[in-house]
Amino acid sequence: MSQASQTSPVDVMANAAQNPVYRKRLLTHRIGIALSVAAMALGLTVLVWILITLIVKGFGALSIDLFTNTTPAPGSEGGGLINAIVGSGLMVGLATLVSTPIGILAGIYLAEYGEENKLAQLTRFVTDIMLSAPSIVIGLFVYALYVAQVKHFSGYAGSIALSLIAVPVVVRTTDNMLRLVPNSLLEAAFALGAPRWKVATLVRLRAVKAGVITGVLLALARIAGETAPLLFTALNNQFQSFNMNAPMANLPSVIASFAMSPYDNWRSLAWGGALLITFSVLALNILSRTVFSQKAPH
Repeated sequence: MSQASQTSPVDVMANAAQNPVYRKRLLTHRIGIALSVAAMALGLTVLVWILITLIVKGFGALSIDLFTNTTPAPGSEGGGLINAIVGSGLMVGLATLVSTPIGILAGIYLAEYGEENKLAQLTRFVTDIMLSAPSIVIGLFVYALYVAQVKHFSGYAGSIALSLIAVPVVVRTTDNMLRLVPNSLLEAAFALGAPRWKVATLVRLRAVKAGVITGVLLALARIAGETAPLLFTALNNQFQSFNMNAPMANLPSVIASFAMSPYDNWRSLAWGGALLITFSVLALNILSRTVFSQKAPH
């Protein structure tokens, strides 16, 4: 038996430990691990700090009045956020209803024809640009093309701006999910004589419906806390309104306005509104992960 074959793993590790190259790599590895752990700890510490501060200050503002009264006038006591809650719900709901079918259909088109024609490639390029575009730019775009033409702010304008933010999220998620469907499943459908549009909608889309629903929920969570586009489109008001063709109160705008005010009750309402948005977005993210983990294709 040769000497090399008699060398034990312990001897190999002992010899490697004496190698300066190995020691340098080991030191680099340990430094990298330490920096990674430190960065993670720093990020988690900041997030936990923000969340604890939000809970402590936000829970103090939660009351029946918060959900029954409208935003108070300057200098008045009490008040609530019901007009802002209703306004945000209407605009986000309408934006979701508009962006969901558009985003899903565009995602199907990209998954089916994304590599075959220039229109699909252009659509994917525009979608990527919209995903990375600052929301304030989208707000200015809607202001110039819609608000400036009709001469007034409105909930419809806010919904349009939010839709433009949500559509690319749904498109990209749907496109990515559809590409995960095994080719064998598609080939089996084609072998049975199914046309391409039926394979795309009844086979391919159905196989990844959990992922598509997740994309819609993520888009909803994305637009729920947007402030900048609503400042240029929906503006704000001080009363309860269901008229979406007029300026409409919304939680992000009210929070931005009240947080910097000199009135204690306004600042308290801002903390309460921030808590509502944070936990709403958190609930949507948890729901999306739950849906995807339970029904995602394997």
